[in-house]
This record gives sequence, C-alpha cells and structure tokens, in this order.
Amino acid sequence: MDVEPKSSQTWSAALRSMGRRVTRQRLAVLEAAHRHPHASAETILDAARAELPALTAPSVYQVLTDLSEWGLLRKLETPDSPARYETRIGDNHHHVMCVRCGAVEDVSCVVGHAPCLTPAETGGMRIVAADVLFRGLCAACEATPDGETA
Repeated sequence: MDVEPKSSQTWSAALRSMGRRVTRQRLAVLEAAHRHPHASAETILDAARAELPALTAPSVYQVLTDLSEWGLLRKLETPDSPARYETRIGDNHHHVMCVRCGAVEDVSCVVGHAPCLTPAETGGMRIVAADVLFRGLCAACEATPDGETA
C-alpha cells in the first residue's frame, strides 16, 4: 500500500480493497496508531480504549499483528523496548532513537535511492528495503544533567 490513510473512511476503503472486514476494533487501533506515531501496543490500547472502552489487550495485539502483516501498519523493533507501530508506510524512511529517554523520530532516507544502503554482498537476493535505527540524544535529554531523563 502506497498511501498513508488518515481517516476512518480511508482506513475502511483500504481494508475493503484488501478483502478484509472493517471492524470498530481495527479502525480504533489504526486511528490510535496514527495519532501516536511510534507507540507501543500498550499506548495504542490506552488510546483506542478512549473510543472503545471494552477493548481488550489480546484483541489489540491480534489487530496489530494483522494490520502489520497486511501492510497497513509498520512494526518497529527497537532494542531494549517493546515493539512500536506507525502508520507511515509506503516510503523508505528510517528512525532515530534517544538512548536516554527512548523517544523515536522519523528521519528521511540516508543517501541515494531506496533502500539507501547497499550491502557489499546480497546473498543472491534483490534488496527492497533497509531498516535503519540511529541512536543519539534528543535535545531535551542533552539539556539535562547526565543520567537524568527529560
């Protein structure tokens, strides 16, 4: 999918175009993930419960898995923290993560055409994407004394 849906109608159309049912749970999770980029499943659950108070954690985990497999969400695996999810799909961007507070931000493609990085050896595979996670200190953490989180 090459678009970044931003409304219930667009999400619904995207699900239908894939032959998937449109459910309140799926829409609530998509909207929560869109409002909270790079959020963990717990954060998405809390945000989605504002719309659907009876939403359960197992159903959110299943919806996140399904939406990631279908290409409507991107799952971001970061070291030493739970998986995070975003609705920014269909482009080749990377991430930078603060090593102190864990904040994650999007960064544009590093250099050149997608996938931005070309390995010396490909093992006979055609490279289609590269997941890059830069580590650094965000401005807020850099402005605080060592060891303190902003």
